[in-house]
Amino acid sequence: MRILVVEDNERVRDVVTASLRGAGHAISTAASCSDALGLFAQKQFDLAIVDIGLPDGSGIALCRAAREGGHEHPILLLTARTDVQDRVAGLDAGADDYLGKPFSTEELSARVRALGRRGPRWTESVKVFGALVIDRDRRTVTFQDNAVPLTPREFEIVALLAWRDGRPVARDEILEVVWGDTSEKASASLEVLVARIRRKLAVGTEVIRTLRQTGYAWALEASKPR
Repeated sequence: MRILVVEDNERVRDVVTASLRGAGHAISTAASCSDALGLFAQKQFDLAIVDIGLPDGSGIALCRAAREGGHEHPILLLTARTDVQDRVAGLDAGADDYLGKPFSTEELSARVRALGRRGPRWTESVKVFGALVIDRDRRTVTFQDNAVPLTPREFEIVALLAWRDGRPVARDEILEVVWGDTSEKASASLEVLVARIRRKLAVGTEVIRTLRQTGYAWALEASKPR
């Protein structure tokens, strides 16, 4: 996953960064709210880890600003504060989880995996690609008003790719989100399901692009909802 770590304490930031990079994640770092907002504007992230106490503002305010700016990625707050009101304020601002300091890298990794499986927040429930309509809330896919029978995992793959609007999605991210497992067996199953999805979504053009040594990307351009 692509993870932004926002932490002004250099020692903590280095420990978190080293741990997550060791787990195979791509890490960007920021030491302030302003730096983080700049990175949010430049890059797409799958997860943000944000310290509450930053030199130019609160991580809670940063979380709120990120949500107001349309960022849908999960946000994990790091806090030395144990007061319930602080935790509630963070969750109300749009955070998905919090982790109290001090913490173990093992617990941090577990929280990251859990949030990665959860995936992005969904600000729209329906995606329309011409005659192909994907409804995330109802978990249905239709083509020319006819239902397309997808299994639960097939639907999760379709939704994950379609809501990325053509951006590449790494194989390991799909495996982590859909299977919770990045083993060779799960990887082989992914290839089988992608081939099956392509057959089921025979809309006359390419639906899912394979990106060699990277993953997959949704190939259709969205149109306005009906």
